[in-house]
Amino acid sequence: MGYTCPEHVFLHADHISKIYPGTKALDDVSFDLLKGKVNVLIGENGAGKSTLMKMIAGIEHPSEGKMYIGDQEVSFKDTTEARKHGIGIIHQELSLFPNLNVYQNIFMAREKTVGKIKLDNKSHVEATKKILKRLEHEIDPNTQVGELRVGQQQMIEIARNLVADDLEVLIMDEPTSSLSQQEVQVLFKIMRELTAQGISIVYISHRLEEIMQIGDHITILRDGKYVSDAEVKDIDVPWIVHEMTGGAKSYPKRESKIDWSKTEKVLEVKDLCLPKAGGGYLVDHVNFDLHKGEILGIYGLMGAGRSEIFECLMGMHPEHTGEVFLEGEKLDIKSISGQIDKGFALIPEDRQTQGLVQTMDIEKNCSLSAMKRYKKAGIFLDKTKEGKKVDEQIKDIHIKVADKHLPILSLSGGNQQKVVIGKGILTEPKILLMDEPSRGIDIGAKTEVFDIINQYAERGLSIIVVSSELQEIVSIADRVLVLSNGLKTGEFSGDEIQEDTLVLASYKGHHAQK
Repeated sequence: MGYTCPEHVFLHADHISKIYPGTKALDDVSFDLLKGKVNVLIGENGAGKSTLMKMIAGIEHPSEGKMYIGDQEVSFKDTTEARKHGIGIIHQELSLFPNLNVYQNIFMAREKTVGKIKLDNKSHVEATKKILKRLEHEIDPNTQVGELRVGQQQMIEIARNLVADDLEVLIMDEPTSSLSQQEVQVLFKIMRELTAQGISIVYISHRLEEIMQIGDHITILRDGKYVSDAEVKDIDVPWIVHEMTGGAKSYPKRESKIDWSKTEKVLEVKDLCLPKAGGGYLVDHVNFDLHKGEILGIYGLMGAGRSEIFECLMGMHPEHTGEVFLEGEKLDIKSISGQIDKGFALIPEDRQTQGLVQTMDIEKNCSLSAMKRYKKAGIFLDKTKEGKKVDEQIKDIHIKVADKHLPILSLSGGNQQKVVIGKGILTEPKILLMDEPSRGIDIGAKTEVFDIINQYAERGLSIIVVSSELQEIVSIADRVLVLSNGLKTGEFSGDEIQEDTLVLASYKGHHAQK
């Protein structure tokens, strides 16, 4: 006798397990995908959320267990079969074609034709304009996707799924990690329109406040196992954190009694400017300094110029102006490798495209930036020394890895992020620049990353952290700079670092004094 889904359930996953060599990603998990609801799936990195969703989307196949739609057992050999049942997925890591334009990306594998072979690009363009207007992103359909910023690309990824006529389920894996607050609210409006039409949404996110705002029903996984589920209206954030972690976890509040104005100044930046194409500045006459062992936070809304400051310091914008002093010596910034040699290391915002080489193993990704330190006889690589240093780094920052020669993508997002951090630290930097170090990782992994930041600051490393999450900046920073539209609009330390103060300063942009 087979299983029959109740009327309110679109798909039932029944006792699903997924075994990879050396690990059990899912262990006997059952899951109901409710019709016309935002089904939140949450858990720490490595809990099995993405694995379960990949099975429903036809990307992975269960080692054990069955799936049902209605009274029919289903098994999808690929995404095309899943799409025939109306299931679409928006991946955490974008899967766009940067060298193709917007409408070509949106209609990839869904092309309409005039006659038998000619593409109906006129209808592609019109439909693209219509869907992007609905998403409040009226981008020219002929724009090359590679020229768009990450938040716009995320909207294109969302648009690709919304043009499907037969959409029944939309799986969204961290869809807001690259979006501004305004873009998030637009996305939530669209999600509510979809659920009103009876479409089911699976929503994976680490942003707990978003879950409380948009979710209907929540399912929690931990270590590949089902933990609990509940109606969102019946729970609160502390309950979610407790269920996810098996006990309360929170950001470690940095308690520093040091008067940073009296300690050694490591970095001084004067009148840093980065011109914008067409006039104006991305970074507009910004001044700041950084002291030994200090954690300096930079807060601001998207487009405030935070990442651009890091890029200038790393030698990625030779057109920048202003003066940068390292330990009192004025720098002539010419190249990224030159800046690494001088003692700068960058942990980039986008770890997949800028922080990792996905075809390399864990060890090589970790040692990549410090290769010249492991030379012998001038041209050969001392693999023993390289391996020893990587082993020490893995141990020091607690990267959970069974074998350092496994592919980098075998690690969870939190452990991949630790590899990127380890790669920067192996260059033995004086200044560590961290751009959104907790983006796309769960609260447990975030806690570990902030522990690492605290530990290295205690050892005397000077750190600058860019974060969009207020709670993180307030918890981790000794001092905070606020940027808006390229301008420095505030600087706060000690008890002045309050969420409302930072938000207020981040909106001051056009009225700020340089």
